[in-house]
Amino acid sequence: VQLQASGGGLVQAGGSLRLSCAASGRTFSNYAMGWLRQAPGKAREFVAGINRGSTFYADSVKGRFTISRDNAKNTVYLQMISLKPEDTAVYYCAIDRSPLEIRRGRYDYRGQGTQVTVSS
Repeated sequence: VQLQASGGGLVQAGGSLRLSCAASGRTFSNYAMGWLRQAPGKAREFVAGINRGSTFYADSVKGRFTISRDNAKNTVYLQMISLKPEDTAVYYCAIDRSPLEIRRGRYDYRGQGTQVTVSS
């Protein structure tokens, strides 16, 4: 199984980015998918998750981030708007059978991460 994340970059505060994560090796339509992030010197934290059409978010990103998935492409997306400097982190896509585990920052599979840097 491989998870390939892309879409990160450098953006000014208030800007937008769209992350993608394509999974290969098996089908994950019955799994929860999500995004985690880790800033330098900080613990990994949950960002957003999606399971059977239901979405859930960390309070810090509600109203600014939108998670979606395309099961036919085995891909999960994270649309981020109104980015803030505190959103700067390495973003990882994660897959688990349980959405609760994604919310806890745990996973069965995790991608290699993509850097998001928001300048003030």
